[in-house]
Amino acid sequence: MNLLLTASGLRNETLRDALREMLGRPFGSANVVYVPTASVAEPGDHKWLVADMNRLCGLGWREFDVLELNGLPRQTVLERLLHADVIYAGGGNQYHLARSITGNGLADGFLEALESRVYVGFSAGSMIFSRHLTGRSADVIGDTKDLNVLGATIVEPPFGLFDWYLKPHLYSADFPERDDAWADRIAERADFPIYFIDDETAVRVRDGKMDVVSEGRWRFHP
Repeated sequence: MNLLLTASGLRNETLRDALREMLGRPFGSANVVYVPTASVAEPGDHKWLVADMNRLCGLGWREFDVLELNGLPRQTVLERLLHADVIYAGGGNQYHLARSITGNGLADGFLEALESRVYVGFSAGSMIFSRHLTGRSADVIGDTKDLNVLGATIVEPPFGLFDWYLKPHLYSADFPERDDAWADRIAERADFPIYFIDDETAVRVRDGKMDVVSEGRWRFHP
């Protein structure tokens, strides 16, 4: 399983090189599928989504597909995932993305697809692999409002692969409150490991081995 879990997409050459290495061939000979599901639960201006899609599309893929996880037959969704060489899940509301996977019965098929494909996450798309994606962690992290926004009070982790939790956008201009003091407060409350990563950073998982790829800054609290 090869995962590149970014805070804000493939914003720099280090992250793009990491994806090239994980893919093992040029982007022009591969198919990518962009999953925007998390974004539809976010209100307001979505220029950030368009910019991210354009940035990814601009890498020159053989085929650039867009796949919404809700509203299509399960088999259709899984076939579209399997058609891709890279599955890219965009940002937005991580709880909506998680519920879309579990609620549509996609978790097992999604994991099967990831056994032989590369996965790239953007923010919410990077947060769905922790077993700590729960209502309790939402309270610890300060994300309860995001959990409740669509009328939900609980969430089931769709995969639960990792004991650590990933929180993106450290030091981000788009989230000015996410400074060291903010991270310190969360780390003091949490009883699970947390990676705080900025928008130039990704946590990379390759065949069970994990490291951090970055042109920016990040923090880990075990």
